[in-house]
Amino acid sequence: MSSLLLSLAAGGAACVAEAGAAAGTSGKLLVAYFTRSGNTRTIAGLLSRDLQADLFEIEPATPYPADYFATVEQATQERERDFLPPLKLPVSNLDAYDTVFLGFPIWGASAPPVVRSFLASQDFAGKTIMPFNLHGGYGLGNSREVITRAAPQARFTEGFVMEGLQERRTTERVREWLAQGSLQPK
Repeated sequence: MSSLLLSLAAGGAACVAEAGAAAGTSGKLLVAYFTRSGNTRTIAGLLSRDLQADLFEIEPATPYPADYFATVEQATQERERDFLPPLKLPVSNLDAYDTVFLGFPIWGASAPPVVRSFLASQDFAGKTIMPFNLHGGYGLGNSREVITRAAPQARFTEGFVMEGLQERRTTERVREWLAQGSLQPK
């Protein structure tokens, strides 16, 4: 995935910057992301570098288990109980940002509970949130509904989504997303 994501840095993220300017995105940009395997971190880093945006990793106070199946079980229990795991750290200066690129993998056809914690723990009123997501072949599930409920005063764009196993199409898909004018709030 690394070599393809480097291609994204060469072309796709530059398009994000151009599209952001064309869509009227102004002010400071933040790329906030949660990752388990590192794929979302790679994309977040590329966006941060090419957009000259600040980077923030969303982390639970208590890390998820290293074992995949234990993580699935814990996330399922958190979701069923509507539990919001405490965060390791909040964004210390969220007021400074107008636009937040929000990256996370799709877990169990939804947003990971720690992403809901991130959104619920701070005031996103008036901010534009641009989600970017990877999934394992089952799509976004209810993740868009979950994040819009967690930050009801934010403006959300269409976002970017890609199946994690389709890395070779990353650059092409990002450019298609940007060409659609997806940076406008809905």
